[in-house]
Amino acid sequence: MDLARPCAKPFAAHLILKMSSIQQHHIPLKKTPQCFPPANSVPFSRTATVWKTLCPFWGEEYQVHLPPTFHSVAFYVMDEDALSRDDVIGKVCLTRDALAAHPKGFSGWAHLTKVDPDEEVQGEIHLRLEVVPGTRARRLRCSVLEARDLAPKDRNGASDPFVRVRYNGRTQETSIVKKSCYPRWNETFEFELEEGAAEALCVEAWDWDLVSRNDFLGKVVFNVQRLWAAQREEGWFRLQPDQSKSRREEGHVGSLQLEVRLRDETVLPSACYQPLVQLLCREVKLGTQSPGQLISLIEETTSTEYLQEVATTLLKLFLGQGLAKDFLDLLFQLELSRTSEANTLFRSNSLASKSMESFLKVAGMRYLHGVLGPIVDSVFEEKKYVELDPSKVEVKDVGCSGLHRPQTEAEVLEQSAQTLRAHLGALLSALSRSVRACPAVVRATFRQLFRRVRERFPSAQDENVPFIAVTSFLCLRFISPAILAPKLFHLRERHADARTSRTLLLLAKAVQNVGNMDTPASRAKEAWMEPLQPMVRQGVAQLKDFITKLVDIQEKDELDLQRALSLQAPPVKEGPLFIHRTKSKGPLMSSSFKKLHFSLTTEALSFSKTPSSKKSTLIKLANIRAAEKVEEKSFGSSHVMQVIYTDDAGRLQTAYLQCKCVNELNQWLSALRKVCINNTGLLGSYHPGVFRGDKWSCCHQRDKTDLGCDKTRSWVTLQEWNDPLDHDLEAQLIYRHLLGVEAALRRGVRDQTDPSGPGRHLRGRSLLDLSRGTPPEDPLAELLQVLGDLQEAHRSSPADSPPSEPSRVLELQT
Repeated sequence: MDLARPCAKPFAAHLILKMSSIQQHHIPLKKTPQCFPPANSVPFSRTATVWKTLCPFWGEEYQVHLPPTFHSVAFYVMDEDALSRDDVIGKVCLTRDALAAHPKGFSGWAHLTKVDPDEEVQGEIHLRLEVVPGTRARRLRCSVLEARDLAPKDRNGASDPFVRVRYNGRTQETSIVKKSCYPRWNETFEFELEEGAAEALCVEAWDWDLVSRNDFLGKVVFNVQRLWAAQREEGWFRLQPDQSKSRREEGHVGSLQLEVRLRDETVLPSACYQPLVQLLCREVKLGTQSPGQLISLIEETTSTEYLQEVATTLLKLFLGQGLAKDFLDLLFQLELSRTSEANTLFRSNSLASKSMESFLKVAGMRYLHGVLGPIVDSVFEEKKYVELDPSKVEVKDVGCSGLHRPQTEAEVLEQSAQTLRAHLGALLSALSRSVRACPAVVRATFRQLFRRVRERFPSAQDENVPFIAVTSFLCLRFISPAILAPKLFHLRERHADARTSRTLLLLAKAVQNVGNMDTPASRAKEAWMEPLQPMVRQGVAQLKDFITKLVDIQEKDELDLQRALSLQAPPVKEGPLFIHRTKSKGPLMSSSFKKLHFSLTTEALSFSKTPSSKKSTLIKLANIRAAEKVEEKSFGSSHVMQVIYTDDAGRLQTAYLQCKCVNELNQWLSALRKVCINNTGLLGSYHPGVFRGDKWSCCHQRDKTDLGCDKTRSWVTLQEWNDPLDHDLEAQLIYRHLLGVEAALRRGVRDQTDPSGPGRHLRGRSLLDLSRGTPPEDPLAELLQVLGDLQEAHRSSPADSPPSEPSRVLELQT
């Protein structure tokens, strides 16, 4: 990214990713916290801050679920300020049509534009418009009922909204509702209508200010002739920006490099995917005995560009069917069957390698956090200058070791070696102690890998090959990448600075040398790593001992371990939160929140004083009715959420939980909605504020049991490694991929059949044709038939029985 220099002060840039939505009746917009420029929704993610630069690099990736009615995605680049609000540098807005025009994704530089407050609006207004008889002529009656999700314009996190109605040179205004983004007016205005008049009716929302000028909140414009024909119209209308002003030449404010891809999938009911899932599961259960080898054919027909995506989808599909270990074992056998040299095993970007990478991230991420987290935290906290390469040593950066002299180069190298040996030793010790902490399915998979490789390379000279096969995934493709980029593995909230990054890089190199079993080739690459060799050799012995214990698990022990783990609901998300439950009538202050450690499983939301202490259930999962944001003014923070649930007596209760940042807030909201998506009795509306004193702070209603003034959001936002599996979506993604390689699949069928044999009837026939015949015995032909059935199901879904909502996944990289 390249930013214009507004002035001489150094600044930090962080990127806010926001999504806006086009409205249908009674579909709400999400709101924007006060610290951001008003826009059409809450930011769903915030990158790390890059300090003191005009050319920041983030390298962050996100996957986001968008609602079916989304209109555009906006990227705001902000200048972080420690004492005041963050300043907006500029934004990039990509509309839905623009994303749809790039099926393979948009990639490149986009110019930032300055933000015009009159174009940054949000929310919607409830109006009733009627054409009624009058004494002299017909009259236009406009009833301004209420509004919701208006932009907070004042420092208190709210606005003082009023509505201005203009028609035919006349202007009328509602009363002012103080401190509310969910005002209710219930006021009616009338205007004389002249038949054939071309004047439009304009309804504008404004924020009243005593001293400064009023702030524009948005408007809705109606065609009076259309109203005359309809006679009556009522509903919620999205507030539109004021684009009547001509744009001035604003100069260069910088550019933002993005990679954005929109994936739009229509997911059919589960029953439609059962034949496909059962066919693939049968293939995996048969292993290499399967004559069709569908998995092998999928790999052969998948381009390198989509191999990681297909590998992840297949892995999640089989993980959901309890066949992840069998699927990976099949891939191990296929890889070994075409590998002749031991030193090239699993070195290519094959389906086996990509699937194991995805498997470790999905099944082993918590394990990684437990082993590696403390070591990474220690590196970040120490902030020591570490360097082993003599050509890169900068003594001046180190400072003084004593009162009178700076350190010499030799002292710097020795101190750096000691620091790295300490970190490497701590990591290897933590790894050695973690055998029982390793997830059962991961242990079983590594055992299969170890056994298959030892069977393929049984000679004494290849005795290290099974160990290297395990470390090639555990160390080289999991632990080392996590050390290099801890933020991408959720180990840290921010990227490392230059000094810490260098320490992490050197530590990752050392881990790679240990993972390579300290081969001469790895030592020869960088001779200046020699000071770490004693620790590396010791680490190799520790690692081999660890792997031996890891794979030395008997079938009975494995079943007992899996049974014990199945009794404990695995956490979907956990971490520290601040809790407050309102009981008194007094004001709610942020100081009344108490910090606890929370854990969300598929059974309950629990808490404890510390991560290791005994947990107490706060809310049973089945009792949750909604999980939503709380407006900023309620607690003076834009990072508070509310969990609405029923107690044992069936009464609605609310728990208020404060997160430390917008990313944490959205992650918790998304996780809660995912695990509760099938709950019965989910609420359709809620109050974004709190009941303080004798009224709701959001809409000022005095009835505590009053229906909420805003709509709940049942759809989820973020896609993350710890998401609950979505079996139907994974099956749909596999179907879509296979449909794209139909020609290659049909060639595979023809290649396996004689021109006069049983496969001749498949030639020249489409998937749809194949779906209408007798099921063939050949698995490849059977796969084509199953795909044909799915294609028919997609084509013939009746309008009165639509499939589930389309899944729109936005993949972002900055």
